[in-house]
Amino acid sequence: MSTRKAFVSRRVFLENEIIPACIIVDSGKVTSIQPGDGSKISKSDVSEIINVGDQLIMPGVVDCHVHVNEPGRTAWEGYLTATKAAAAGGVTTIVDMPLNSIPSTVTLPAFTTKLSEAAGKCYVDVGFWGGIVPGNQNELVPMLNAGVMGFKCFLIHSGVDEFPHVDRSDLEQAFPILQGTSAVVLFHAEVDCGCGSSTYIEKEPRKYETFLESRPDQMELEAIKLVCELCLKYRVRCHIVHLSTAKALPIIIEARKAGAPLTVETCHHYLSLEAETIPDGATQYKCCPPIRGKSNQDLLWEALKDGHIDMVVSDHSPCTADLKVLDTGDFLCAWGGIASVQLGLSLFWTNCLRHDMTLVDLVQLLCRKTAEMANLGHRKGAIKEGYDADFVIWDPDSTFKVTEKNIHFKNKITPYMGKELKGVVQSTIVQGVTVYDRGEFSEAPRGHFMLNEKNKSQSAL
Repeated sequence: MSTRKAFVSRRVFLENEIIPACIIVDSGKVTSIQPGDGSKISKSDVSEIINVGDQLIMPGVVDCHVHVNEPGRTAWEGYLTATKAAAAGGVTTIVDMPLNSIPSTVTLPAFTTKLSEAAGKCYVDVGFWGGIVPGNQNELVPMLNAGVMGFKCFLIHSGVDEFPHVDRSDLEQAFPILQGTSAVVLFHAEVDCGCGSSTYIEKEPRKYETFLESRPDQMELEAIKLVCELCLKYRVRCHIVHLSTAKALPIIIEARKAGAPLTVETCHHYLSLEAETIPDGATQYKCCPPIRGKSNQDLLWEALKDGHIDMVVSDHSPCTADLKVLDTGDFLCAWGGIASVQLGLSLFWTNCLRHDMTLVDLVQLLCRKTAEMANLGHRKGAIKEGYDADFVIWDPDSTFKVTEKNIHFKNKITPYMGKELKGVVQSTIVQGVTVYDRGEFSEAPRGHFMLNEKNKSQSAL
């Protein structure tokens, strides 16, 4: 009996257009794409025909910035809940950060432990970042050979003591080792440069402006100058995570003109939330770097249109309610992180429409560029022959309200609670298998590990 499946819709996103098409899938891969209504497909040629009518079939979202926190902090999140939430949001691949798990993924044994913990728990495909911390430069190549996509580092305290931040001297030791490899180095680009006003300590900690004053733009600017300098010196691929300040764009643009192999992401919260509207004590809005003002946000949207920001991710960083100190609303004490892995597609689409951007832009920023950055551009981020059959089937015209009942990440704490968003995910397909369909999940997790294929081939969970 044939194992081939046919996915048919009057709206399929192929390249840069939406057309009626039939996608033939076999053994998890797209084997052919036939324009038209699928009427020429014989039931004897395929085991199943999934005709979704006018629902849009689009490449699955690739979210390359997710904190799963397993092992060690599974009260915050874990692979089962994180990947269920991802699947419910049309995300078919996540790349897990090296923190806030315990142990952090900064040694080969720690990476092996993480793979063991994740096995059998993932509803979507999962890749992994390793970490650069002081003194672990001899672990980088072994981790890369074992399959990490690249390495994350912090230029400021990470928020957890087991993942210490690096300085220039640490990076000057690590970068020569990574020259000529497939690795990308990801930077949390803030430095404690002594540029913050100390007066915030005396101000009301429940007011968002107090926290905002403690993390000024200059902290990002100084860090990004260092990143660009090292990127140009060593020509190691670098990536700035969660850019929040538009004031850094001229630095980035100049470095790229000079030949720096540098990419930049921003996050849904910087594009959809503004400092001016954050209520007193609403610590679910706290993240680092902080959400800045509306005029800054407008400039981030312009940078997306102009190609100066390459991609948009969730930076899903959940925690338990006690760490958000919701009872006191103290922004200075609360954990900084926003949970949104399930909501990114709808968040971006809702705001995309308000900024004269299209589905072409959405696919480029949420699927294609993120896949390329994570060394997955040869198999993820597009519907093409030979690519993984990763699709989201959704209705861009319908709306839904975010409630505790319909979100699937572990801790139901998010600044988007109660908001109405446009774009409803109906089904999510990972390597040809339906893992989410109208509120229900596949009986068992069916995801795969995405190990760096320039060093290590795919591993089934």
